[in-house]
Amino acid sequence: MGLHCYVHIPFCRKRCGYCDFFLVTKEDLQERFFSALYEETAERLAALRGSTFHSIHFGGGTPSLVSVSYLERWLETVFRYVSLSDDAEITIEANPEDLTIDKLRDLASLGVNRLSIGVQSFLPEKLLALGRCHTAPDALRVTGEAMNLFDNVSVDLICGAEGESLGEWQRDLDCAASSGVPHVSVYMLTPEKNTLLFRRLKKGQVTLPGEAAQAALYDAACAILGDRGFEHYEVSNFSKPGFFSRYNLGCWQRESYLGFGPSAHSFLVSGTDEVRSANVSSLIRYMASPGKAQASREVLSPEEQIDEKIFLSLRLSSGLELDDLLHYHKNSSEVLAIVERLKEQGLLEILDGAIKVSRKGFLFADKVAEELLPGLSAMSGVKK
Repeated sequence: MGLHCYVHIPFCRKRCGYCDFFLVTKEDLQERFFSALYEETAERLAALRGSTFHSIHFGGGTPSLVSVSYLERWLETVFRYVSLSDDAEITIEANPEDLTIDKLRDLASLGVNRLSIGVQSFLPEKLLALGRCHTAPDALRVTGEAMNLFDNVSVDLICGAEGESLGEWQRDLDCAASSGVPHVSVYMLTPEKNTLLFRRLKKGQVTLPGEAAQAALYDAACAILGDRGFEHYEVSNFSKPGFFSRYNLGCWQRESYLGFGPSAHSFLVSGTDEVRSANVSSLIRYMASPGKAQASREVLSPEEQIDEKIFLSLRLSSGLELDDLLHYHKNSSEVLAIVERLKEQGLLEILDGAIKVSRKGFLFADKVAEELLPGLSAMSGVKK
């Protein structure tokens, strides 16, 4: 089991209309924030001296917005206490408007070996509709320059924008695949509560694609990227061989990870014990007392551990071993009845002894898991 690390850098130039992540737009708070981040990091890692990180993921927010010198000092703090594995992945999330050629070179010199670029679209009209700060030429230029400096580059794409046609979405997918990047993440535009998009949708000011149209967009992503050599290894993620996101895969496979910064989450496994915790979702509170950043802590029960394993495993193309599922519960016939029903609906497959969500089922992976979990909860409990 590897140990991974997430760092939440909460700063953005502006909040996009569809974004519900924790972020702030006041760049003048950066120095105070990083002072607090260094303090939290040193205090927590002192208790884990000698450990090894297998991946580090700078997320946000927009980590590419801040000075590389802040990130360099944070890494120096980390390396006083822990080391990196020989093949460690260091990812930074970035927006095209931040990535000058000098910034790319500085990140490479820092040791970053994977870029996750928030392109969202290569089409001018769609970028305008999404309220993005960069242009289509920016997206193409930055992706090309990044590929010249980094072997491992991922681009994010959003589908389901208002008025987006299937043909336009296919053009976006073709641009991404033709750019040479070995990893593409595909997200359906979702009206999350407390976002401008959600409020506009409620007022009838915007119209988003229905379920059938969403299915067609998702199916196009599976088909086009699959034909271009990408493996659909997780609900939203497509990768060339050897370029899976190590940090994200570690989270989905329920390996331990530490989260630093406001709103960051952690998950630690020790024997049979599993603990989830979360930091405060307030930059002011975080900066005032970084040594007391933790806002919640939960020890997972055996039943909760099983539910999480089922839920997260079904997001992956590798799926869940059928024997594991049967071992968890006494009433095997009821488990198999649920699985068989989902198979008949075309949502699940059983291949090589594993339950796997089908291509059709991937679009409804969370609902498939919810179909299983209530049925399992009604059975007679975990085997001892």
